[in-house]
Amino acid sequence: MATDAPPPSKEQRALPTTEEFTEVQQSAEFGELRRAFRSFAFPLTIAFVAWYLLYVLLSNYAGGFMGSKLFGNINVALVFGLAQFLTTFLIAWWYSRHAAAKLDPKAEAIKSRMEGGA
Repeated sequence: MATDAPPPSKEQRALPTTEEFTEVQQSAEFGELRRAFRSFAFPLTIAFVAWYLLYVLLSNYAGGFMGSKLFGNINVALVFGLAQFLTTFLIAWWYSRHAAAKLDPKAEAIKSRMEGGA
């Protein structure tokens, strides 16, 4: 089975030292990358956990409401449960777009500078 990937390089690259990692970690560029990640991930995580806990609490303490029929055999609990799956996939898709647009270019710049020694 043929692949399009080039063969691995024979030359060994020097690994960055501990001091280089520490220097990059303390740089403004790395701080900006970390802020870009946290400003997206933390609020969305909190919102999703709150949404999930709302579902669990309503299921435990509002059985009458969750058992309310919307149409046919479809009730509020089923709709909320399916909405949990939908929001999980939407968040994953949204994060993927965010990472590709905002995080990956910054991370790649840091990585190439570390590996290239520039």
